Amino acid sequence: MKRDIRVLALGDTERLPPRVREALAETVAATRDNRGMTVALALSYGGRQDIVNAARSIARAVADGALSPDQIDEQLVARELTTTGLPDPDLLIRTSGELRVSNFFLFQLAYTELYFTDTLWPDFREREFLSAIAAYQLRERRFGAVTNGSDTRLRAQN
Repeated sequence: MKRDIRVLALGDTERLPPRVREALAETVAATRDNRGMTVALALSYGGRQDIVNAARSIARAVADGALSPDQIDEQLVARELTTTGLPDPDLLIRTSGELRVSNFFLFQLAYTELYFTDTLWPDFREREFLSAIAAYQLRERRFGAVTNGSDTRLRAQN
């Protein structure tokens, strides 16, 4: 509260033990109006399930006549995900030497920069974090566009 941090819980929190669920719900409610920073906890979260839930919600709206299939676009899908209102991640740091995203934010990671480290999560500290940030700062964010001259564009088209 001192730092004005809002806490969000993403995923199937019903799978958590009742005491944990209660404490989490109280924290989310108590920090609802904080705006200094948002910490989103992905608990029992799965990207595939998030997309399936969004698709079901959209399908219900179409079936009810509240929505036309032609109105379905990326923005609508994004609004139906549990991360609605949050920006897509700029950087995903994957620890433990794993080279996969592990069903994490599958829709939201489209233009996210990926950083892989062999460091195990329990050992991931400030030094490793700063290394990831330094590597990220060297990247050219193109969001799908190719900008390195006509040769590159030609190769990308072929």
